[in-house]
Amino acid sequence: MHVLKDLTDSDFNLFRRLIYEQSGISLNPSKRELLRTRLRARLEREKFTSYREYYKFVVDDKTGKALVPLLDDISTNLTSFYREKNHFDYLNQILPEWIKRKKKEGDNTFRIWSAGCSTGEEPYTLAFTMLPYVSNKSANMSLKILATDLSTDVLGKAAEGVYRLDRTNDIPANVKKDYFIGEQGEKGKSVMRVHPMVRELITFRRFNLMSEQFPFKNRFDYIFCRNVMIYFDKPTQETLVAKYYNVLKPGGYLFVGHSESLTTIKHSFDYIMPTIYRK
Repeated sequence: MHVLKDLTDSDFNLFRRLIYEQSGISLNPSKRELLRTRLRARLEREKFTSYREYYKFVVDDKTGKALVPLLDDISTNLTSFYREKNHFDYLNQILPEWIKRKKKEGDNTFRIWSAGCSTGEEPYTLAFTMLPYVSNKSANMSLKILATDLSTDVLGKAAEGVYRLDRTNDIPANVKKDYFIGEQGEKGKSVMRVHPMVRELITFRRFNLMSEQFPFKNRFDYIFCRNVMIYFDKPTQETLVAKYYNVLKPGGYLFVGHSESLTTIKHSFDYIMPTIYRK
């Protein structure tokens, strides 16, 4: 009979160091049980005899492919459409002037980065918010949204753009009508699929925020990195925020989560209001 040896303190410390080095996610000792339970099902399914054996399997894989499911299991992916709605309300306030400014500068493309996009609700909500402005003939603007996450599992779901009906409860009726298609899902249950013309505005890509360089040719107008930095320690947050600053256009905005703030770290942003900062 296959028996999995329990996670030891030394096992936990090895995983903790590896996860921090590879993703920036800082697991304090109180997260030991979370790590144990998140990994257990995979280890039992794949017939590992111990957590240490699985750790060795991951670090010995020079392709890096074995690391991906480990980070998938550890990542937390809680999200919803129009989550933290005040950010989208703020976009509605600033967009008319922002478009005038861009046209004056001869810039006809909005570039937005949803960093930590999870199952896609955030970048799709951004598209729903932006489309009435950019699709206006007088604006003559194009929209490009980059949506990234560490987890390949959630990126697959995001790119598919199919959601249970209860996940779309907070979406206004006119938005559902314009940007979703109702259809039958598995077991005959009704689901909502994001319209292809919205999905084609978004590029979904796996990206590790701990990458030394952000390889973007063009700077962004807005960066949404919400409820991601809570998993990082202060030095990691500081480094990440500096990299965000460098890839934003002058005057561009950084939106962070409601449980996050830049007040305790060094940064170059101007404070606009809680969770909203401008370059």
